[in-house]
Amino acid sequence: MAQTQNQGIIILDIEDSQVNTEKESLGEYIKKFLFAQWSINLRQKVVFFRILSTMVNASLTILKSLTALRKQEKDKNMLKFYDFMIEHIQSGTTMHESLGAYYGCFSDAEVSIIEAWERTGKLNTALVQIADQTEKVDSITRKIKGAMTYPMIMIVGMVGCVAILMIKVIPTLTGFFGDPKNLPEATRLIISVSDFFINYWAFLLTLVIGIVSGIKVWKKTKTGKYYFDSYLLRMPIYGPLVTKVILSRFARIFANLLWSGVAVVEAIRIVSGAVGNEVYRQRLLLLRQDIKNGQKIAESLEDDPLFPDLLISMIRVGEETAQIGTTVIKIADFYDEEVDIAIGGIQKLIEPVILVIMAVVIGFLAIGIFQPIMNLAGTLGG
Repeated sequence: MAQTQNQGIIILDIEDSQVNTEKESLGEYIKKFLFAQWSINLRQKVVFFRILSTMVNASLTILKSLTALRKQEKDKNMLKFYDFMIEHIQSGTTMHESLGAYYGCFSDAEVSIIEAWERTGKLNTALVQIADQTEKVDSITRKIKGAMTYPMIMIVGMVGCVAILMIKVIPTLTGFFGDPKNLPEATRLIISVSDFFINYWAFLLTLVIGIVSGIKVWKKTKTGKYYFDSYLLRMPIYGPLVTKVILSRFARIFANLLWSGVAVVEAIRIVSGAVGNEVYRQRLLLLRQDIKNGQKIAESLEDDPLFPDLLISMIRVGEETAQIGTTVIKIADFYDEEVDIAIGGIQKLIEPVILVIMAVVIGFLAIGIFQPIMNLAGTLGG
């Protein structure tokens, strides 16, 4: 059963989804909390897969490669990881089974790619694919964080300055201003806001913490995650960037899975859990159902607002020429470039906007504070 929404489709019940989003989200949250000491970041993953692929390509066994990497490692989390892997490989566990068992640090897509290539004896190919894939994700993540760091510093700085003025400076100056009835409108408004902050700061702080905590809990539910992710896609400026990141991730992981020999239906299931957005996850699970019912990918996605016409056209070409993996990876490269362009555009737009807002706020405060002081100086001078 499906329910149509503005952004794609909410799938209320999919027989083969094999995933309960609410349980999955809460499970991931608990894993992150309990197993934080075993976590591995994207950069560490890239280095691990890249160096391991070089060693395997040089005809070293997995066990010897892991032992050599463990000897040169200094990071505590990575040392625990290498000890875990060496112990499991020595006991006869395969590479993909060992990675899959490591506290949720490796995705289904990564494990499936390694499993597929292990069967053909080409583990090095899998390691290179995953290293490239993870490096792309890490690069995009770093660029987005870099683009948002400076604006966030400016916003936090502005809020901090305004808070100090309202809580410390304004109350000190209020006694020198005289009768509030004789003060300018801007000054009276500033004093009223200052009094409100001083009298109700505990309530405001509790309210903010409550709202933030409530949103976090709500996001862990099936409905909450869907609507939050749907809102991200519709956000002005930021929404198109999120969409391009998702499409790039979808195309790259899907292509790598197909190249690894994973069946299309299974590849779509794995990708649905890797795109990082509930709206797209549910739409991809519906696509999986359509494929099982005999539809082609391009046919199922046609006229869907979540997937641009260009992407659908490229997939159609890939299906017609039986080279869908090669075609889809080109789509991933295209959207990687689009993400770079979008990040640059956001940086150029958001910084001037924040500067204008800061100028307006500081200008209003300056007028409200200095106007009565100047009036008082004029009165004393007269």
